[in-house]
Amino acid sequence: MTSTADGTAVRVVVVDDERPLTELVARYLQREGYEVHVAFDGPSALEVIAAVDPDVVVLDLMLPGIDGLEVARRIREQADPYIVMLTARTDEVDRIVGLRVGADDYVTKPFSPNELVARVQAMLRRPRRTTVHAPEVRVFGDLRIDPEAREVTRADTPIELTRLEFDLLEMLSSQPRRVFPKELLLHEIWGSAAYRDDHVVAVHMANLRRKLGDSGDEPRYIRTVRGVGYRMVDR
Repeated sequence: MTSTADGTAVRVVVVDDERPLTELVARYLQREGYEVHVAFDGPSALEVIAAVDPDVVVLDLMLPGIDGLEVARRIREQADPYIVMLTARTDEVDRIVGLRVGADDYVTKPFSPNELVARVQAMLRRPRRTTVHAPEVRVFGDLRIDPEAREVTRADTPIELTRLEFDLLEMLSSQPRRVFPKELLLHEIWGSAAYRDDHVVAVHMANLRRKLGDSGDEPRYIRTVRGVGYRMVDR
């Protein structure tokens, strides 16, 4: 059995209206020890996710009833599982939109079930940035980052970040003057650079900046170092 840190089985919900594909993916995940639940449309997906409280959701973009983008948006209103979006379209806009509503990764159909399992495993192996001693609260102007409580406030107003967005901000703020290359962020935050490109980092960084009220053109908190990566603006 594949389990979480507290010893419970890792729960995965697979959502796709192509039943043979859904059942095939479920079998591959079960073979790796995951507890797998399936749904075949948007409304039933939301019911299963609410009942199961999964660690990972594998979610098709095109679903009957409620589409995958809306399902992802509603998931993010209530919980923070990893989300892998499936799409039969290669249009980059679909990928960007999926990431902006809170998906952590995407896979374009047709795909190998082994590749999908590898993506899920890589996300679950993604290192959590913890320290033996309680880290200090980090302050950048009116932005406060509490790594231990995983809380962020700006001008004393709480900012809700996804798990991945917080990990990005926590890593950048841990060494404010250091430039973090995109490849390093991929490896440290996503768990592996395999199967991915740095455009994924750019989309999630844009989401993070938007929530912080930041701008890439006139950065208050996160500066882009052209052709390299990102760093925090000096305190």
